[in-house]
Amino acid sequence: MPEFEFKEIEPMELEGNPFQMIGKDWMLVTAEKDGKVNAMTASWGGLGVMWGKNVAFVVIRPTRYTKEFIDATDTFSLAFLDNSYRKTLNYFGTVSGRDEDKIETSGLTVLHEGGAPYFAEAGTVLMCRKLYAQKYDPDCFIDKEPDKKWYPEKDYHTMYIAEITKALKK
Repeated sequence: MPEFEFKEIEPMELEGNPFQMIGKDWMLVTAEKDGKVNAMTASWGGLGVMWGKNVAFVVIRPTRYTKEFIDATDTFSLAFLDNSYRKTLNYFGTVSGRDEDKIETSGLTVLHEGGAPYFAEAGTVLMCRKLYAQKYDPDCFIDKEPDKKWYPEKDYHTMYIAEITKALKK
């Protein structure tokens, strides 16, 4: 049974390298719409400061089912699970919630904080409130190589910048 005890920490107290946490270990982006929770694995994004706030940014392709959930709410979470959940993270990144209930299949436990769902199995959770969203514009690529490499289908990500409203740690 997973440990459900989280304590609130200041975002400045986060432990870990964000390049490792996001790019190598991955995160689950989770939101709720009409009483249903959906999540996807993400390995692109970042943490920083914008407009005087601690923020996270994530990017989601228009084809991802989770995008509908992010667009339908003001809040979402970023959950960081340890390496023992690697198969689960891979599953959440390759199977669509349109096709099956990924959360039920995965066995993860959904908790809620401030209206946003997150997972009890996470070691660190960032609760986020959307501040800004913008679809990538191909005309804005200064270096054209990423456009060619990552967007052959022209399915440009939407970037979301969100205030980190709460950080939770086990």
